[in-house]
Amino acid sequence: MSKTNLKPIILVIIIGIILAGLILNLEKTSFSEEAEHNASGTDIGDDDMKDEIGPKGGKIFTTGNFSAEVTIFEKGVEPQFRLYLYENGKPIPPTDAKAAITLSRLGRPAQLFSFNPLGDYLLGDQIVEEPHSFDAAIAVEWRGKVFHWGYSQIEARIEMTEDTLASTGIQIQTAGPATLKPKVQLPGIIVFNHHNIVRVVPRAPGIVIEVPRHLGEHVEEGTVLAVVESQLLADLRSQYLAAQKRLALANANFRREKLLWEEKITAKQEYLTTQQLQSEAEIALELSAAKLRAIGERPETTSQLKNLTRYEIRSPISGLITTKSIARGQVIKEDAEIFTVVDTSTMYAELTVYPRDLDIIRLGQKAAIKSTATNIEGTGKITYITAMLNAQTRTAMARITLDNTSGLWRDGMFVNGAVNTEEIEVPVAVTMDALQTLFDWTVVFVRYGNYFEARPLELGRNDGEMVEVLDGLSAGEQYAAGNSFAVKAELGKSGAEHDH
Repeated sequence: MSKTNLKPIILVIIIGIILAGLILNLEKTSFSEEAEHNASGTDIGDDDMKDEIGPKGGKIFTTGNFSAEVTIFEKGVEPQFRLYLYENGKPIPPTDAKAAITLSRLGRPAQLFSFNPLGDYLLGDQIVEEPHSFDAAIAVEWRGKVFHWGYSQIEARIEMTEDTLASTGIQIQTAGPATLKPKVQLPGIIVFNHHNIVRVVPRAPGIVIEVPRHLGEHVEEGTVLAVVESQLLADLRSQYLAAQKRLALANANFRREKLLWEEKITAKQEYLTTQQLQSEAEIALELSAAKLRAIGERPETTSQLKNLTRYEIRSPISGLITTKSIARGQVIKEDAEIFTVVDTSTMYAELTVYPRDLDIIRLGQKAAIKSTATNIEGTGKITYITAMLNAQTRTAMARITLDNTSGLWRDGMFVNGAVNTEEIEVPVAVTMDALQTLFDWTVVFVRYGNYFEARPLELGRNDGEMVEVLDGLSAGEQYAAGNSFAVKAELGKSGAEHDH
């Protein structure tokens, strides 16, 4: 192999050795007090090393008559390294040199940037990810010599001791796998349980003489709702009482005739006749009793009544009186709906399901229901989904049964429903309350020892409590979760800037 072909290989080996040495050196100094509190950084280089600003506004490093200016350019493009080269302060073509930069970040492997000439500068081959907080090792080969420098740049990083964490209430969690339970938000309304609605009718016509219960009252099963004078009921009761007396008389005649027949005093025909009359009396009594039972009366109490026309209309269930269509003096028919009583121990939440969600809403899915106007909350399962869409709104309805023994849910109350549609396993997730906005980034503050550094994230799906992290954070890294805003506040007090 010729000497000409060996030169590039030897150059790469030399640069690699130098960069490795610089990385080790920078790692030892990156957590020093000076590095943490001096945002402008510390240059590491050969003789004549100075911390200066170059013509392009970047950091310029000089050894002898050769200088390199490092900038992070991000106007209209993703952040990128640009290197400008100078000899005795005058620009030189970027094609005359080769360069590499290695970045070391908290909790991240070293990142090596190669450079290619473009225009009047050398352009890095990768994006410089935010935040621009790192230790940089620079190596440039020019005219057969290798020049190396280094600097530290701190951004969006703050030191907080354990005592500070305790006093500010900052909670630490570890990023890792999670099961997301995405929710579909649906609007809805609370309505009565249709199976618990009873419409009360009198069953017998008459004139209303008492209405002791009123609209909105809660009544127990058997409570008297109204009292009616009913001639029809009086007739039925009279028929029952008469049938009772006829049966008693028939029983007495039968016993007498039976005794006389057994003693052969009367003929058998007379005995059989009284037996038939007894059976007919029993049938008549049972028929009159059945008529009373048909309108809700207890025949056995009829003989105790002083007023045969008095008809007490009672509540068939325990519940709330929601409608009342009766007043004293009113003549009512047997089929008139005079009260509606509703058992409110359970209620329905009827949620509006839009066409886009029809394929993911299923029977049995759990849903969290919350009032839009109050803090009332409840949970239940979807028990019914309409098979047809509403002709006007083109939506379906999903029904959730809610426990309402507390009586807090009311008919007509507007609610929002969060329906759990599926469970998704993700490799890395953080809590939603850990997310903060900083420099137009969505970040979490990642913990390294006593230091917290903002880490911009690329986020995926969430369920309102946890959010999937697609990029920017690895499983096992600790971050500020609860009260993470306190870290942002401390960072603001420290005067951290987004300045390159």
